[in-house]
Amino acid sequence: MSSHPGQSSATFLGTTVPETTVALGIGLTNECNLACSFCYRDPSRTDRLTLDQVRSVVERLPVRSVNLGTGENGMHPDFRAILRYLRTLPIKLTITSNGHSVAVLEDADLSAFHDIEFSLDYPNQAEQDAQRGEGNWALIHQQAERCLRLGVPVTIIAVMMKANHLRLAQVARVAKRFDAPLRVNVYQSVRSDLYALTYDEYWEGFRRLFAETDVIAIGEPLVRAMAGLPPLRGGCAVSTVRVTPRATTQPCVYWPGSGEPLSGLISAGLNILGSPPFEQARTLPDACLPCEFRDSCHGGCAGRRRLQGALLQPDYYCPIIRGERPTLAIQMAATRDLPKLSSSCTTVVIARDPDR
Repeated sequence: MSSHPGQSSATFLGTTVPETTVALGIGLTNECNLACSFCYRDPSRTDRLTLDQVRSVVERLPVRSVNLGTGENGMHPDFRAILRYLRTLPIKLTITSNGHSVAVLEDADLSAFHDIEFSLDYPNQAEQDAQRGEGNWALIHQQAERCLRLGVPVTIIAVMMKANHLRLAQVARVAKRFDAPLRVNVYQSVRSDLYALTYDEYWEGFRRLFAETDVIAIGEPLVRAMAGLPPLRGGCAVSTVRVTPRATTQPCVYWPGSGEPLSGLISAGLNILGSPPFEQARTLPDACLPCEFRDSCHGGCAGRRRLQGALLQPDYYCPIIRGERPTLAIQMAATRDLPKLSSSCTTVVIARDPDR
């Protein structure tokens, strides 16, 4: 595994993490064959990383996992060459796709992936195709079934947003057809707030989800705190690094701004975690200092606070600052080996058996 000379531990949020390893998110390209209105990628330009850039990043960080995301990575002209390189590394490789990037690969190539994530936001074909494009529902089902036949694990990923927040348990039931968990990310207003949840929708969405699913992991900080779970080890800006198709680095895929030049990461290696953007992403608002949930929540989602121009304020969805204290009843499921569990914005569940 790649290593950073002279550094085997790091101290963040007051905790020393021995032998720090990184969950690396790489967007090879921001190109996509679809044009989803709620997507965070920038559709106004085309950007691509080169194989040399990918190699330079991986050689400078102690990488434990790589997720290929942002755009449809299969549209990169050197996708297969980059995949061949990544397959030579002792890492867990995952990809997030609308189905296209999986469809363009041969069966043998799919064996390189530790997990394949398909983006599915609705529990039926009509709504999925209306949002993402005709034929997308069928493509995802075809490719997920193909992965299942090949023995490649599948995860379904959904964005919790205004249009679907009460029906994600139904999406989880679709996922279970493929023995797949559902990974949920809350919508972030990168390009528009049209799909953003209100405070009440946010909490009701999670209540409905947990009423019909079992929890594998909760990274969403506020939800984790209200569910009574201990602080998340690692997490965004502590053990995760994002590399964008523009050859920049960010502590979070939703972090606003153009990002820091990739040359900074190549120069700093693991010390990139101590750079200003990563330090900002670990900021604890002063108003949160006396809160009993400070350690497990740490002010909520820093990416969301930054997007809303309120990095130094508690998360908009924080109930404590409103004088409320909701409790979330959860049932835990057996854990799964999913590299994305270290992302603070993510919650992973699996549909409950009908007879329970």
